Amino acid sequence: MNPSDPAGPSSLTGRLTLQTPLGAVLSESRIRLLEAIDRCGSLNRAAREVPLSYKAAWEALDTMNRLAPEPLVERLTGGRGGGGTRLTGYARQLVRLHRAMESSQQDILDRIGPVPDDVDAPTLRGLIRRLGMRSSARNQFATRVTALSERGGLVDVRLQLGDPETGLSGTRGTRGPTLLATITPESAELLGLAPGREVWALVKAPAVRLVVRPARRPPPGRNQLAGRVVQLRPGATRTAVTLDLGGGEALHAAVPAQAAAALQPGDAAWAVFDGDQVVLLTFG
Repeated sequence: MNPSDPAGPSSLTGRLTLQTPLGAVLSESRIRLLEAIDRCGSLNRAAREVPLSYKAAWEALDTMNRLAPEPLVERLTGGRGGGGTRLTGYARQLVRLHRAMESSQQDILDRIGPVPDDVDAPTLRGLIRRLGMRSSARNQFATRVTALSERGGLVDVRLQLGDPETGLSGTRGTRGPTLLATITPESAELLGLAPGREVWALVKAPAVRLVVRPARRPPPGRNQLAGRVVQLRPGATRTAVTLDLGGGEALHAAVPAQAAAALQPGDAAWAVFDGDQVVLLTFG
């Protein structure tokens, strides 16, 4: 069974990611790129097979090569074919290890059996992902892509928080606010973004400013989320502020103490941060 292909609504399936000691993540799409290079002997042909643009494939390969303990590919020059790209022995071992561990992981999930009828499988899947995530970003939102648009050579990604279908975050059946992330076209392609795709959006608390008078028309690429102050925790130089955004969502900001001096629990406030401060994360 391919872990990326769910067997049914109540089946447990898994996707495996491997990390090197330096933190490089090998996701399913990157493993498929390495496998395609091994078959094709060419990054250009492998990119078409995955499929990815050549630039996106090159950037993924460059990232893996820089962060892996040993090189994953070697360049071939000259010859009748004009050169190409070949996996190193280390890369082949890594791919075999990934697939073997993936198979073992699925065997364990199969032994657990189907999710009981009285358990909401999509909600359980979202909860497991959230509990297993480790990040320095204080704000971690489970979202779903609603639209993508180009702006100035970048891609604006519109995200819906509190998805009513899966209950990934917030109260099931309740839509939360919308969020904007601004990323490069290559990143959008590598993440496989499209309307309906589940995405985690991460925002560091110091990147958020709080205002009590919102702009009537925020500039392009800027988030302005309405909320209500529910908690303030003063520190030596900064105050940690928690806003209730509605729909079961909360947002955390770490603002200069002077900027939070006039705020009180229950006050209306708006969280302001640019879309390029939002980091997107997908699984597999």
